[in-house]
Order: sequence, then C-alpha cells, then structure tokens
Amino acid sequence: MSSQVFEMPRQGLNPRQAETVERLLAAGLEELRAVGHEALTVRTVAQRAGVSPATAYTYLASKNHLFAELFWRHLSAARAEQAGGGTPLERLQATMRALTARIVEEPELAAAVTPALLGTDPDVARLRLRIGGEFLARFEAALAEPDRPADPAVLEVLVLTLSGALLQAGMGLMTYDEIAERLASAAEVVLRGNA
Repeated sequence: MSSQVFEMPRQGLNPRQAETVERLLAAGLEELRAVGHEALTVRTVAQRAGVSPATAYTYLASKNHLFAELFWRHLSAARAEQAGGGTPLERLQATMRALTARIVEEPELAAAVTPALLGTDPDVARLRLRIGGEFLARFEAALAEPDRPADPAVLEVLVLTLSGALLQAGMGLMTYDEIAERLASAAEVVLRGNA
C-alpha cells in the first residue's frame, strides 16, 4: 500500500506511473458517480481504469485515500483569483460561497469525502491537512488588507466554522446548498466580533 500523497505536479513518478495515476483518479470519479461511495471499491476502480488491483493499491491505500485525493484535486483546481474590491467581509463571504459552490458541483464526492476525512489513514491525514490549508489560504487572502494581515485567531475560527458546516452537511443535517448562506452569516458574526 502506498504512503505517498500525490503532488501537483506529481513528483517522483515517471510518465507511465503518472498516466496510471491519472487513469485511476478519472476512473475513481466515474465509479463514484455511477455507484456512490458505499458501493465503490478500489478493485472496481482498478477494473474501470484497466489496471490490476495490485497496481491500484500501489497508488491508492484505500477508497478513503481516493476520495480525499479527488476532493483535494477538485478543490484546488478551482483556485479563483481573489476579488480585490469590497470589504473584507464581502470578500470573505464571496470566498465561502465560491468554496461551497465548488463542493456542490460534485455531490457524490461531497458525500464521500466527509466520512473519508474522518478516517485515520495516514494518506488521508496528509490530505486533510492540505485541504484545511487550502481553506485557510483562501480566507487569509480574502481578509488581508495592504496594511493589516488577517488575524490568525479569526482564520482559525473560520476554518473550524467551514469544517463544521461541511460535517453537518455530510451528516445530512443540512444540504450543501444551504451551508453557503449560513456560512456567510457566520462570517459576519465572526468579523463583527473581531472589529
């Protein structure tokens, strides 16, 4: 089983290995859309990708690793430029809405990643940190002012708020569509308390 987290661009892989990984990830997303996260197995992904299960397990430690990698790639593929105008609150709310919209674009992946990120797999743990880092970087960019960096305590609260909202949506307590406006309201409360 692999203990490597794929890099963008993939480092340490020769072109043939990188192509195999790409096929596995594409097949994983197709399989996820077709059968859902509970029925998906690394073996069925391997079959769809046209590789042996042993080859698939060389690159994917588990289906949770697959889901976390797919989510990381989906999230990081949409690194939009931060809007320069507006207040920090308006930029933050726009960032939260954009993140939520990106997650909603792949509902099967959103449903799969919540339980996956709660796992103890070391490959998932590394990706979980990257995903949290991506949230943090986007919030920091939204809140930064030329003369004043974002408050680290506020950033931590915002990441915890987004993570909690995603967990609640993953548990079915609200829809992923509903969390965008709830996050926008939470951002207002957090920033008002910090003013």
